[in-house]
Parts: sequence; structure tokens; C-alpha cells
Amino acid sequence: MTRILVVDDEPQILRALRINLRARRYDVDVAGTGAAALKAAASHPPDLVVLDLGLPDIDGVEVIRGLRGWTTVPIIVLSGRAGSEDKVAALDAGADDYVTKPFGVEELLARIRAVTRRLGAPSEAVPALRIGQHTVDLADHSVLRDDGTEVKLTPTQWSVLEKLLRHPGKLVSQRQLLQDVWGPEYQNETNYLRQYLAQLRRKLEDDPARPRHLITEPGMGYRYRP
Repeated sequence: MTRILVVDDEPQILRALRINLRARRYDVDVAGTGAAALKAAASHPPDLVVLDLGLPDIDGVEVIRGLRGWTTVPIIVLSGRAGSEDKVAALDAGADDYVTKPFGVEELLARIRAVTRRLGAPSEAVPALRIGQHTVDLADHSVLRDDGTEVKLTPTQWSVLEKLLRHPGKLVSQRQLLQDVWGPEYQNETNYLRQYLAQLRRKLEDDPARPRHLITEPGMGYRYRP
């Protein structure tokens, strides 16, 4: 059973989500503060986190950074902050998706299903691939630097990277990437792609400002150049 940690300081939201998620056969833990969330995640590691940014003790972005220090578990941000700066900060910190309050439970459930599908998607056998000083093994979901240290990627970062690496040298359109990774309802969310490609370049390219392997084709899409 998938364990979900829901973090929000509004008791009515915690109660509603706990009831709805348990009705769909998810195992649910709840926390009302950032400190409680980090403690709960460490004590009973979740398979997915739904996290409000406006917590009373620790800003949600800092909670994301705290989680990303030791886990790649998917994180869906749930927040009343609608500004693009907050979305960028959350995605840069390592969030996988962002839902703005007020929200529909069915929309949130669809996002949860999409993230868990990506997490459980099987990988076809492919040879190890190189990006700069890194070896990427899609079958094992591992990235190793040449010095032997591992680079951690979130599930959504993996999904974006895998779509490109499985089509070496070929242009993958923005529309195709958005549909395959997030779903057809996200085909206009090109800002998602900009954020995730920037994250991948910072982690994998020797010079993220002048990428040699993860290439942007302006107005069209992206390409993995072996």
C-alpha cells in the first residue's frame, strides 16, 4: 500500500485529505508543522509527500530541501501561493509538482496517480549513457560521476531525462515531453520543462550555462546530444 505523508497547518484540509486518500486505499500520515513532517518522514518513510508551503514553523521550501538531503521521494506542493516565484523556488528545491489552493480533490488525486505511475514505470534495457563526467544507467536508475559518487535525481527529473536519453540525437517536442511526463492536461506548462532541464543541467553538465548534451531547441523542444 502506498504511504502518503500530508503536511498542512489547516486541520480541515488534513481531515479531508486523510478521509479521501484512505477511501482510495492509500496509507496516510499527517503533520501540521515542518518539524513534525521531517520527523514523521524519518520515522516512517513515505512513498509520496503532499506538502503545504505556508507552515507555521519552517517554510515549506526548507522542508523540501530537508527531505531532499536524504530522499528522492516524490513531493507534490499544495499551496495558496499562486506566484510564479514560489513555484520556481519549490521546483528548484526538488518538488515534483505544484497544486494551487483552492484545489479539487480529484485534481490532486490525478496528480498523485501521475507521479506514482512515473515512479513505477518499467525501464527497457538500454546501454549506459554518458553526460559530461557522468554515466547514466536508466535500467538501474543511477547516475555515477567518474569519481564514483552518486548523483540523486527525483522521479520527475528521471522521467524527463529518460524521455530524452531514449531518443539520442532526436528532437523531443515540448508537447510530447509534457504529455508523456505530466499528462495531456499540462501541454501548455512549458515553464515546467525550463525548470527541470535547468535542474538536470546543474546536476549533469560540466558547464550548465553552455550545455553540450541536454540541448534546447528554442520554441520546439529538447534534444539529447550523445
